[in-house]
Amino acid sequence: MIRTTMKIDGMMCGMCEAHVCDAIRKAVPSAKKVTASRSRKEASFLSEEAVDTERVKAAVNATGYTCLSAESVPYEKKGLFGFR
Repeated sequence: MIRTTMKIDGMMCGMCEAHVCDAIRKAVPSAKKVTASRSRKEASFLSEEAVDTERVKAAVNATGYTCLSAESVPYEKKGLFGFR
């Protein structure tokens, strides 16, 4: 799994978060656990394969918000207590 985290400027309310999540889901149909936080000014999601971050940034920017950066890193689900 790959976790992609994006820094986004311009989100002011819950609807803004929903718009960003919708834009991400449209750009990456296989995205899972899509979340956005206006207080942290970021959005993140999981995907099976690496995604084209430029395409996702363009999709977010097209909704009227500004994607400042995007970073993809490997994600490993932790167990109940973090043990392997």
